[in-house]
Amino acid sequence: MMDVNEIRQYLPHRYPFLLVDRVEELVLGESIKAYKNVTINEPFFNGHFPDLPVMPGVLILEAMAQASGILGFKSMDKTPQDGSMYYFVGSDKLRFKKPVVPGDRLDLFSTVVSQRRGIWKFDVRAEVAGKLVSSATILCADR
Repeated sequence: MMDVNEIRQYLPHRYPFLLVDRVEELVLGESIKAYKNVTINEPFFNGHFPDLPVMPGVLILEAMAQASGILGFKSMDKTPQDGSMYYFVGSDKLRFKKPVVPGDRLDLFSTVVSQRRGIWKFDVRAEVAGKLVSSATILCADR
């Protein structure tokens, strides 16, 4: 549904910090399904960990937040080029269940819980091969 060129219109992030490769499904104001292909070429694998590469949990959380950001921007019909910034401002109930390693496809899911005065609340989760690897409730702010 959205390739990386369109994603770049809705997220200000660039390499090496753009963590969404494709959007497969998007229902405005409701939900998104996206993914990131995790490869050994990721710069963080050089140090996390050289002999047992594992994607840092904070980057899994960031990937879920970026998918939520796309959903928020598209739902508001705004882009960073319009002068709007969408900040990740908090998380609750964050859990990591399984490691994410090179070769995995990290499926990202986000559902809008609420939106008030520019503050959006999302339920997010990440899966690999249909198995839950992380989940959280996050807050994002449109400024």
